[in-house]
Amino acid sequence: MAFLTDRKRADGWGAAKSGTAHHWSMKKSSVALLFLIPLFVCTFGGILGAPLEEVQAYYARPFPAIIAVLTLIVGFKHFNDGFQTLIEDYVHGVAEKILILGMTCISYGAAAVGVFAIAKMAL
Repeated sequence: MAFLTDRKRADGWGAAKSGTAHHWSMKKSSVALLFLIPLFVCTFGGILGAPLEEVQAYYARPFPAIIAVLTLIVGFKHFNDGFQTLIEDYVHGVAEKILILGMTCISYGAAAVGVFAIAKMAL
């Protein structure tokens, strides 16, 4: 008798052999965003509309900067995974590979720009 979880039994059985891992990744990032988005709204909402010097002083503190960076990284990773699923479902052939590569570059590039902006503001 094997003591395997349902997830472990399903690994490798899909057409692409990676659907379970992709679904699990989306679920993890969804739960992370469930906690990060309200924290980000609370930390960002209080400083919205303040002068630049006040915003820089606020993001020099570790908690707001860490929440903003984590929200950016997890949000863009979740966006990339979701958009990849959309492309895989509706586009096929060479266009599928080009769109997935392009969207991955755009989403990770946007996340890097956001992290750089927060780091520059915090330092």
